[in-house]
Amino acid sequence: MALALSAPGPAGATPPTTFNPVQEAENFSITQERQAVYDTPEYQAQLGEQSLQNSTEALAAQAADPGRFFTNNLCWNGMNGCAGDVRLYDWEQNGYGLVRRVLFTARDGATLSGRVWATRAGPAKRPGVVITDGSVQADEQLYWYAAQALAKDGYIVLTFDPQGQGQSDTLGQSPDEQEGVPAQSDGRPFYDGTEDALNFFLSTPKHPYAPVPSCETGTSHAAKQDERVAAGLDAAYNPFWKQLKAKQLGLAGHSFGAAGVSYIAQWDPRVKAVVAWYNRGGPSPEGGSVPSQQGASSGKSSIGEKPCPADPGARTTVPITKPGLGMSADYGLPPVPNTGLPQPLAKSSWSLAYSEAGVDSGEIVIRGGSHLDFSFIPNQAFGASLRGADEIDWYTSAWFDKYVKHSKAANARLLTDRWRGDALEAAVDPGHDGNSFSFYYYSRLDFHQSRNKVFDCENLRDGCPGMVSENQDGYAGPYSYLSVDTSPDG
Repeated sequence: MALALSAPGPAGATPPTTFNPVQEAENFSITQERQAVYDTPEYQAQLGEQSLQNSTEALAAQAADPGRFFTNNLCWNGMNGCAGDVRLYDWEQNGYGLVRRVLFTARDGATLSGRVWATRAGPAKRPGVVITDGSVQADEQLYWYAAQALAKDGYIVLTFDPQGQGQSDTLGQSPDEQEGVPAQSDGRPFYDGTEDALNFFLSTPKHPYAPVPSCETGTSHAAKQDERVAAGLDAAYNPFWKQLKAKQLGLAGHSFGAAGVSYIAQWDPRVKAVVAWYNRGGPSPEGGSVPSQQGASSGKSSIGEKPCPADPGARTTVPITKPGLGMSADYGLPPVPNTGLPQPLAKSSWSLAYSEAGVDSGEIVIRGGSHLDFSFIPNQAFGASLRGADEIDWYTSAWFDKYVKHSKAANARLLTDRWRGDALEAAVDPGHDGNSFSFYYYSRLDFHQSRNKVFDCENLRDGCPGMVSENQDGYAGPYSYLSVDTSPDG
């Protein structure tokens, strides 16, 4: 393959036809941009204080509730790289919104830990979104940046730790102790766990939450849920049930969680739309993409969940019918530099399959970003771009606004060209390139603006007719999730 060694500048038409190692080095350096946020002495001091507070609270929670067992999970104590963006703590105390901690019992008897987010300001009834974590080093704190932005956009939002993650139990209850163990190889905590979280999210005082029977043995663990509710430990129902529009629900998830929500969104008739963060899976229980550097496979072609002996019908493959947005980035897990040109459509296979099925879809690929753009880990070993999280929040909210909230204003937010010339990215980019779409991979959107009008752009980096300027997309000035999340409630 020919190598172009000329000095790099902002990449033009995509994808390139020759590999430029100098340009690749500059592109890969974007994965180190986020550390400028958390490497400051002020941030490190705040991170140290918050880490100590998180650890103290976790130990107290375990001591006060010996029926739980989570202290061998990687991020159980919420310290350092497991703390998320510490600027987003004390959200309710600072007057930014409302949040309630909740515990509920999964179908296999494991206690799941989560939070429900809302705002005082806003309509009396609101649509809802459930967010499912990625695997291994991925507790719910890493996704608060997105949960809070969605709450500010008028949603009720549930974040939760799947079994074996964060402060959710590692094991189930007898006779299902091993269902979902270990989460990363079993998969059921990210699929069945999403369904359990949805069931809890939709619970009310008249219809309190009760876990469905386990998959391994068909055992009901509802008695454990009832006992823990009676003891004041578990929540009987969603604390913001009164504000939730039960017929307007979306799912978002990252990594293994993205595979889980991709399937559950198509399988569960209550869900209206899905956003998958690196990367979307298919409408089957084994159709998830393996996080990797290039394309969809890394040693194996797919990930999924184990069978359900007690209810085999829970593992049916379904048609694609719900609008789905995929979001990914140039670099995988772990992020490593390219040594040649990647396949330009490697990230878009499921997006194209949605389009082929006649269902609105898209795939946004973040230039210089990594698998870790989607989870805020304040540690230098976990490289991510500066603006990736903002771009993620922008498109996630816009997608749900269109397909869950049915907002007409969402079209302009999806059509915007602001991410083709982002001033904040240009200010820190080595080549002063403000175009946040990958030049290696195609970013695409294919959706109906109205019944008879379709926007189909297969190359958002270069732009397409029908896109609107930043001053026409309904948002004034540069978009920042931190500004949104930490704005006064109301």
